[in-house]
Amino acid sequence: MTQVLYHYNGKIIYERETQLKRRDDMFCYQCQETAKGTGCTVKGVCGKEAVVAESQDALIYVLKGIAVLSEKVKEKGDVDKKYTDYIKKALFATITNANFDNEKIKEYIAEGIALRKELQAVLGNNAVKGLHAAASWNYTSEVDLANKAKSVGVLSTGNEDIRSLRELLIYGLKGIAAYSEHASVLGYDKTDIDDFLIEALASTTKDLTVDEMVALVLKAGGTSVTTMALLDEANTTKYGNPEITKVNIGVRSNPGILISGHDLKDMEELLKQTKGTGVDVYTHSEMLPANYYPAFKKYDNFVGNYGNSWWKQKEEFESFNGPILMTTNCITPVQDSYKNRMFTTGVAGYPGLKHIPERAKGKEKDFSEIIKLAKKCPAPKEIETGEIVGGFAHAQVLALADKVVDAVKSGAIKRFVVMAGCDGRHKTRDYFTQVAEALPKDSVILTAGCAKYRYNKLKLGDIGGIPRVLDAGQCNDSYSLAVIALKLKEVFGLDDINKLPISFDIAWYEQKAVAVLLALLYLGVKGIRLGPTLPAFLSPNVVKVLVDNFNIKLINNVQEDVPLIMEGK
Repeated sequence: MTQVLYHYNGKIIYERETQLKRRDDMFCYQCQETAKGTGCTVKGVCGKEAVVAESQDALIYVLKGIAVLSEKVKEKGDVDKKYTDYIKKALFATITNANFDNEKIKEYIAEGIALRKELQAVLGNNAVKGLHAAASWNYTSEVDLANKAKSVGVLSTGNEDIRSLRELLIYGLKGIAAYSEHASVLGYDKTDIDDFLIEALASTTKDLTVDEMVALVLKAGGTSVTTMALLDEANTTKYGNPEITKVNIGVRSNPGILISGHDLKDMEELLKQTKGTGVDVYTHSEMLPANYYPAFKKYDNFVGNYGNSWWKQKEEFESFNGPILMTTNCITPVQDSYKNRMFTTGVAGYPGLKHIPERAKGKEKDFSEIIKLAKKCPAPKEIETGEIVGGFAHAQVLALADKVVDAVKSGAIKRFVVMAGCDGRHKTRDYFTQVAEALPKDSVILTAGCAKYRYNKLKLGDIGGIPRVLDAGQCNDSYSLAVIALKLKEVFGLDDINKLPISFDIAWYEQKAVAVLLALLYLGVKGIRLGPTLPAFLSPNVVKVLVDNFNIKLINNVQEDVPLIMEGK
């Protein structure tokens, strides 16, 4: 295999295999922890079996076919929303750590083929004949499905740069689909978002120029901004603006239910149904920011947060003792010791776990089985005590704008450092903890996403009453950080967001982080440090485009990075 080294400022920042050997098992490189930094070929580091990876490849192919047909239907008139609703759910189900259940992925494939046949009927046989093969593929057996998956997977695109741009776009779409699906659940949709999902998926079946593909990637960034803004509107309209909140991280003596993932509507319905039952509800990982919303604070049995980031499930789910509800992605391989008290819902899935079905129209999901089980379980084992502070979304920070601006003008705050994104298992992620500890006391960390767990429990103090870690919320609330930056740019009368005293040191893991990164690039943010490693799906030439146009950097080491971060370099 040929090793290619890409240099930036005299340093090697990128190393990957450019001649990827085809394997009979699988190939997946969509997450940061992909094997050897090049691709999982036998089993996913996440725990995904090869057969699931194959089915997901086939599902993406079906989605491309629906998009191709939808483009043709749009020439005649509007496309029914049910097709893009399906596309969003199916894309979301293929995000890292979301759905490990092969039978469920095959159900998505069957549903997609049925929807595709409807679109074929609208167009007629003659119109379908000249379209890409994805518009008409079907399968008759498990062997047929497996063979097709191998022939249409990631490596079916021979040219490395074209493959890189197509996959970058598809992974951005997965993040956009996830955020759009959350907004849809709350009744918020935008035709522009749905239209772009169709346009972008269909584009991956076409012979486009590199410039056209780069333009679509940047357009994905713009759509990501639109989508996160829509979800922010949905969440805040429904549950109020997040507010500064002290969140308990200890436990009570009642039995409890632990809810993880990102879906706030599931959170709301679980709280409603547990009210007055004697069962407490705790958040885990990315559900922590639910504690910041006013609408949830009225529930006396909403206790606080239990545990840390998603990758510590094995220990923390064991010690929790009660039922666990996974509402979205972030599932790790499930242990037998808690398998019989763990549930999935929404797009999440795992073999052998009980799945809570979708809500019937006009009704809530039925969590009664989980509540009944919780009453039979002992209270959670206490693993820590105290409080953490969060709730610094854009509305709350802008309410403190005068105080923040005065602190910047007086020199009390020298720099804001955006350390948002994902957490992960690798030891290299200690870098983000060490950066937080090494940053001067006149700097403030702006965060969102589970990356916060690397430093949100450190005793970093405050600056004139402003905490040095401002947690805006979930990964989708990275939008709040962009709003804050744009508002500060306006307040200080600057013509460029990059002239603000803000540096970006971003951790990534999965595809929602890709959507956030593309959003930041669309907004013109330059000089982003990204890590712990650069994405394996970026070819050296695509990396060069990002470096040349946006000054993307790979994280280095704390001693060298912190002074540069403080200098805005």
